[in-house]
Amino acid sequence: TVGAWQFLSPEQALAAARRSDQDAFDGPLRGIPVGAKDIFDTVDMPTAYGSPIYEGYCPQADASCVAQIRAAGGVLLGKTVTTEFAFFKPGKTTNPHNPTHTPGGSSSGSAAAVADFMVPLALGSQTVGSTLRPASYCGIVGYKPSFGYIDRTGVRTLAETFDTVGVFSRSVPDAAYFVSIISRRPSLCVDDKLSGSPSVGICQTYEWPAADEDARAVFETAAGLIDKAGGHLSEVTLPEEFRHLTDAQALIADFEAANSAAYELNSRRDSVSKSYLERAEAGLSYTEKQYDDALSVVTRAQNSFDAVMEGVDVLLCPSATGQAPEGLDATGNPIFNRLGTALKGPCVNIPGLSGHSGLPVGVQLIGRIKDDRQILATADWMHGILQRR
Repeated sequence: TVGAWQFLSPEQALAAARRSDQDAFDGPLRGIPVGAKDIFDTVDMPTAYGSPIYEGYCPQADASCVAQIRAAGGVLLGKTVTTEFAFFKPGKTTNPHNPTHTPGGSSSGSAAAVADFMVPLALGSQTVGSTLRPASYCGIVGYKPSFGYIDRTGVRTLAETFDTVGVFSRSVPDAAYFVSIISRRPSLCVDDKLSGSPSVGICQTYEWPAADEDARAVFETAAGLIDKAGGHLSEVTLPEEFRHLTDAQALIADFEAANSAAYELNSRRDSVSKSYLERAEAGLSYTEKQYDDALSVVTRAQNSFDAVMEGVDVLLCPSATGQAPEGLDATGNPIFNRLGTALKGPCVNIPGLSGHSGLPVGVQLIGRIKDDRQILATADWMHGILQRR
């Protein structure tokens, strides 16, 4: 009932596993099954990008990060369901905790496959909230590294200003280890604990009114547990430069999404969903000045973020507006993910808490760009606290 897979070939996976067993090379991912969102090109599996236009399409090369997985001995189990072109139209995947609720998107299948113990690791992406939100809804770790840390060659473009490869796992060290391999950044491994208690900025953000009772209760519970465990808490209020950041991020994403799908919109329009057409039409309606002004809003926020972070290691924010919404016609509101994506630094969803009906509700850590090691160590510490509560 989960429907996590767009393409699944146990035979190919078993053959790859047997080759791994026979191979003298002991790679760091040797024999580990991995899922890849169906926007990552794969030479031996079809890649449809969530669209009927590309049904049966077989790329000529693996995406860079897929090639890194294979080179490290990982076994690609299959392609996981994505929303159409990694935007908003849902696929067939349901939430493993309750099949009448969305798993989130756009990395729906990857999050569900990890949450349902089908694979320990999976590739996703984030342009708005496609890693953090499904991780929150499905109750797993979702890690969006700093922008550019993982090469995107062979990954379907949605909005080039923000597109980032993300990963899913059931623990922070696993996510860190996975990214350290596919990014060739061994320093990311969480191989030692924090030397002291972290300094955490409690940040409700300008989007706080969108948080429902579950999101607010989980946020307050997480802050209380951090405090009880000896973490140093301080209130962080975002300056005026951040007031319109999420609106600017949305405008840029829509503008660029209309560009990235130019072929489909112009030549295969009848095969594009109504929801994508609506977002594309919004993107096409924006002027050059509106787009450039939005980029300026993002740049000003990025330039002022170091001052915001003075005295704290990470920000604690909601991951989502609440637990996974009921129904499969939408993937939930990404409003709490636009901030971290726009800032281009690392973000981690930390699972362990739940809403009024028992569905998972995560909290999000946001860090400075290229400060991934700090946020991962803090996330690992905090995940342990939530698990032990």
